[in-house]
Amino acid sequence: MLKWNSDIWGQLTGPYGSADNVPVLLQQLVQEYSQEVFDELFQEYLFHQNTIYTATYAAMPFLAQLACTTSDAEVRKELFINCGIIEASRDGRDEAPFPASWAELAEDVGSSVCTEMYREYIEAIGKLRVLTKEVFAYTVQLSIDEIEKRYILVADAAYRGSYIPANMLMTFSNGDEYVVVCPVCEEDVFLWPNEDLAGILQAYEHDPVFHTGQEPHPIVPAASFADEEVRVLAERAAAIGEHTLVGHLHYLAGETLCPSCREKISVWPSLLRNFKM
Repeated sequence: MLKWNSDIWGQLTGPYGSADNVPVLLQQLVQEYSQEVFDELFQEYLFHQNTIYTATYAAMPFLAQLACTTSDAEVRKELFINCGIIEASRDGRDEAPFPASWAELAEDVGSSVCTEMYREYIEAIGKLRVLTKEVFAYTVQLSIDEIEKRYILVADAAYRGSYIPANMLMTFSNGDEYVVVCPVCEEDVFLWPNEDLAGILQAYEHDPVFHTGQEPHPIVPAASFADEEVRVLAERAAAIGEHTLVGHLHYLAGETLCPSCREKISVWPSLLRNFKM
């Protein structure tokens, strides 16, 4: 990990410029965790609009170490979730020795520094992945709302390398709408829960928020999950009590007719077409 007083911090960037203040905030968190300090670090230096930065990579080993050593289960959960959001947003599944976008940084600080920084980031993600069982057990004990449970599943999926489903869950974190793209006509299809029948999703040609009175189209739910990722996601959602998603997944793994072209579509691959690695 970079030394607190390393000049390299000044060469790293966040969403608004220099990362000079990142080691100061990290030291504060290590000495005594504060949600206010973490929020400042996360929002001002590490993450913005699903984008991460060189400062993010350098900070991750410190955050992972804190998550692994803290005796506060709530702090561990918060770090697990937010570091998972970072990993889900990692651009293009960069490969060793370090991301190609770091070419200019490598010229300034040396390729060996970039290689080590990237290696430590990947190592940190491995350490966070190990915490999954512990975070799940803690989640089950608490009355956590389903949106937060979805973010736990986002992090879990990202740590497992299931980046596209992770980003799908992050985009539709409220669980009250999903948008798929018809592979035949390329039109959006809007999936919304039935207001009278909990757990049932229906398809609409237009966003029902702005186009009321539409005739919904039924989705034939899958009786079982043929896709391995859907099966794993359902198991993990059930394990932490995210029952709304468990119910929705049967419809997300099902089939419907596109309201625009009337062609049969498989919902899950059409849903994931919105997202890229």
